[in-house]
Amino acid sequence: MKNKLIMDLHTHTLASGHAYGTVRENALAASEKGLKGLGVTEHGPGMPGSCHPLYFTNIRYIPRELYGVNIYYGVENDMMNDGTMSLQDRFMSQLDYSIVGIHATCYQDQGIRKNTENLIKCMSNPKVFFVSHPDDSTYPLDYEEVVPAAKENNVALEVNNNTIRNGWKKNCIQNIKTYLELCMRYRTNIIVSSDAHDPSTVGRFMEAEALLDEFGFDEYLIINNSEEKFKEFIGFGKTGT
Repeated sequence: MKNKLIMDLHTHTLASGHAYGTVRENALAASEKGLKGLGVTEHGPGMPGSCHPLYFTNIRYIPRELYGVNIYYGVENDMMNDGTMSLQDRFMSQLDYSIVGIHATCYQDQGIRKNTENLIKCMSNPKVFFVSHPDDSTYPLDYEEVVPAAKENNVALEVNNNTIRNGWKKNCIQNIKTYLELCMRYRTNIIVSSDAHDPSTVGRFMEAEALLDEFGFDEYLIINNSEEKFKEFIGFGKTGT
């Protein structure tokens, strides 16, 4: 890739209940990788073992800068069966951004039509700016609808390095290529994330970068290769954050 990815906007700590580092350990790892920004994005309360909503009201006490890395406050908000998200708006409003994601522990497949409707409903929330790993055919999505809806709602779709590295999700690589092609067509933005659950994988993008290089993806559409681009995308500093 010509432009270095300088932010990792989807990472987890011990607070998510199934990850193994602290905020400071992740921030130190980000600094050692040369990153400029780190998103702290624990799962919402719909995920078993994750944070109580109080965690997100108190997250502002994490310093905005650690080890030379700018810290951003977020949530990976789990989509529920009724198309709502597990962390309510009044808690999301105190964060910089929300990621919406589909997880087996919170959501049961309802077929491609309803899955797509539910995700687009979540994307319409003004605090949602990213969709995590929309790449698993276990929960099929109609990308011909999801991608233009993401563009319309100022939401970026994620290319998740964990997905590519592990390859355990159903049809994941082909699905990523499908929505990347549509993102190019509709000029829909993406982010590239580690989805780190341990400090050792913070800032690990190599498998995703290789896929994007092979695909010939337009780097202009990638949000996290510029901190200013990211701030503008989420309106950072314009809404009290």
